[in-house]
Amino acid sequence: MDQLLKLWQSMGIANMDFGQALMMAVGCGLIYLAIAKKFEPLLLVPIGFGALLSNIPVAGIGGPDGMIGMIYAVGVETGIFPLLIFMGVGALTDFGALIARPSTLLLGAAAQFGIFATLIGAILLNFVPGFDFTLQDASAIAIIGGADGPTAIFLASRLAPDLLGAIAVAAYSYMALVPIIQPPIMRALTTPEERRVVMQQLRPVSQLERILFPFVVLILCALLLPSAAPLIGMLTFGNLLRECGVVERLSRAAQNEIINIVTIMLGLAIGSKLSADKFLALETLGILVLGALAFCIGTATGVLMGKIMHRATGGKVNPLIGAAGVSAVPMAARVVNRVGLEADHHNFLLMHAMGPNVAGVIGSAVAAGILLALTGN
Repeated sequence: MDQLLKLWQSMGIANMDFGQALMMAVGCGLIYLAIAKKFEPLLLVPIGFGALLSNIPVAGIGGPDGMIGMIYAVGVETGIFPLLIFMGVGALTDFGALIARPSTLLLGAAAQFGIFATLIGAILLNFVPGFDFTLQDASAIAIIGGADGPTAIFLASRLAPDLLGAIAVAAYSYMALVPIIQPPIMRALTTPEERRVVMQQLRPVSQLERILFPFVVLILCALLLPSAAPLIGMLTFGNLLRECGVVERLSRAAQNEIINIVTIMLGLAIGSKLSADKFLALETLGILVLGALAFCIGTATGVLMGKIMHRATGGKVNPLIGAAGVSAVPMAARVVNRVGLEADHHNFLLMHAMGPNVAGVIGSAVAAGILLALTGN
C-alpha cells in the first residue's frame, strides 16, 4: 500500500495545480498561433514547448538543475544568446538602403519615442493598486516598443529577470502582429496623396562604403554610448562578415547554423520562465497592455516624422516608410510596401523602407544602452 501511495505521489496528475495546467494551455496556444497563423513560428514554437516542459509537475525541467533551466542560466542570464542573434541579424541584413539615404536614421530614431513614453506609463501605472514596477522593471517593459525581441530579452535579463517571460512573449507577439497593428495607424495618419508618393531610386552603394559603415557605427557607439556596445558590436560584426567578401563560410554560419541553434535554445529558455508562479500575475497584464501601447506609439511617431520629412523635402519622401522605423526586420518594411501598393499598384517602397527598418535596429539597441546606463546597477 505504501508503494502504491508513493507511486501516486510521484505522478503528475497528483501534483499538478490549476496554474500549471493553465500555463501548459498557454504554451499550446503559442504553438497553435505559430503553426496555424504563422505568428513568429521560429520563436513561438520553442517558447510554447518550453512552457509545456517547464510546467510539468515534479520533473523540474525549468528549474536550476533542469536542462532548460541550465540553458537559461548559460545563455540568457549571461546575455550571450541575444548577442549571438544580433550577430546573425547583422549578417542577414543589407545596410545599403540606410547608407544610400542616411536621413532615414531620423525615422528610426523617431520610432523609438514609444519606448520612452511607455517608460513613463509604466511608472504611472504604479498608482493603480496591484502594480509595483521599479524603474528597472519599467525600462525593461518599455523596450518592447522597439519591436526587437533580442534587445528586449537582453535588457530584461539585465534589469528585470523575473519579468523576462512576459516581456519576451509580449515582444514577439507584437512583432508577429505587425501586419495587423501597423496598417490602421499608417492609414489614419496619412492622406491618400501622401501614400501614393513614388520615391526616387536609391543610389548605388560601393563595397568600400558597406565595409566602412560597421566601423563608423561601432566607433560612434564606443565614443558616445559604451553601454550599447554589446548589441551594436555584435550587429556590426555580423554585418562586416557579410560585406567584407573574404569570410563567406563565417557569414553563412552566422546567417544559418549559429542563429538557428541559438534561436532554439533561446526559445526553450524563455519558455522556462512561463511557469505559473512567475507568469500568472496582474503585472503580466500590465506588461501586455504597455507593450502594445509602446508599439503603437513607436509606429505613429515614425509615420509623423515621415510626414515632416515629406514636407521638408517638397514631397519626395513617402511618410509611410516612417512606420518601418520599428526594428521588426524585414516584416515592417514589407508592411510598408504592401500599404504603398494598395494606394498605387506601381509604388514599390520595400527598399526605401529598409533604410528606416535597419535604423530601427540600431535605434532600439541605442535605446537599450541608454536605459541600461541610466537604470542599471
